[in-house]
Amino acid sequence: MITTEKRISEKEGINLFETSDLLTLGDMANSIRKRIHPEKRVTFVIDRNINYTNICINKCRFCAYYRDENDSDAYILSNDEIFRKIEEILKLGGTQILLQGGLHPSLPIDYYTDLLRSIKRSFPIHIHAFSPPEIIHFARLSDLTIREILTILKESGLDSIPGGGAEILVDKVRGIISPKKIKSDEWIEVMEIAHGIGIPSSATMMFGSVEKKADIIKHLIRLRELQDRTGGFTAFIPWTFQPLNTEISSQFTVHGSQFYPATGVEYLKVLAISRIILNNIKNIQVSWVTQGPKMAQVALKFGANDFGSTMIEENVVSAAGTTYRMTKEEIVEIIRDAGYIPAQRNTLYGIIRIYDS
Repeated sequence: MITTEKRISEKEGINLFETSDLLTLGDMANSIRKRIHPEKRVTFVIDRNINYTNICINKCRFCAYYRDENDSDAYILSNDEIFRKIEEILKLGGTQILLQGGLHPSLPIDYYTDLLRSIKRSFPIHIHAFSPPEIIHFARLSDLTIREILTILKESGLDSIPGGGAEILVDKVRGIISPKKIKSDEWIEVMEIAHGIGIPSSATMMFGSVEKKADIIKHLIRLRELQDRTGGFTAFIPWTFQPLNTEISSQFTVHGSQFYPATGVEYLKVLAISRIILNNIKNIQVSWVTQGPKMAQVALKFGANDFGSTMIEENVVSAAGTTYRMTKEEIVEIIRDAGYIPAQRNTLYGIIRIYDS
């Protein structure tokens, strides 16, 4: 278990947020990062985000991607389309697919298990799939327990779970931004059961909507407590709410009309505080998809040690107006330019290649 010199309490975390300046937080987080990762490497993974359907009954108010079943641009990808996407990422040296979708109202569990098995039969690739809201949805449609669903999916080829659907793990916030989505305790329950049966996961946080500083700290403390119990989180990824084309953005006004998302300073503060509080989660990932490559470079001095994914395909964040793209070669150069050694990893942070020259 990764430890720091001092574990920060919830009260201390709020105080850090409210009283510490940006550079002080950065220094604190960077010193912790150096202690946990003294080798000065920054890792990344080559993968692809495959959204198998955009049909979703949750209709989260911060999401611009979901569609109703009868919308003209609603879709379910065929197996052939999914296979083509996997073939493309394998040709680029990819080792993982991130498979996620909306909460489709009628797809049976056999659809998902058959898909997993067919992928595993055809391709040597890690399947990082189905966030907690999807797992709960499958269980409700199938009249099965969370444990039963996770066991079935694992036996069918599921390797790990993404941390999506966490947003802020405070139900008052969730009631505003995603009133139909699972509760915070349900998200925690899925992850705890998954870790208990040998399915690792990442953890995430979407901030910059309606939450308060105290809500962010509560979220981080809940993750830390769960990691104390299970040790199943491989990494933490905080990212900022992207407002364009979303229902909720119309509720926010600055100077009378225009909404401004979280600033770069706010992103770096949250990132640094995350590294300080989450002393038992080894890896902190930058969100270059929402922040862009230059801010991601700066983030490496604020506690982050991982550059995330090449993500040759991304649909959900781009639907909300953010369209950053980077190739493997660009990520390698950006990491080098920031003064670190680039290293390609797999999903579980095993090193595949070090770019030391």
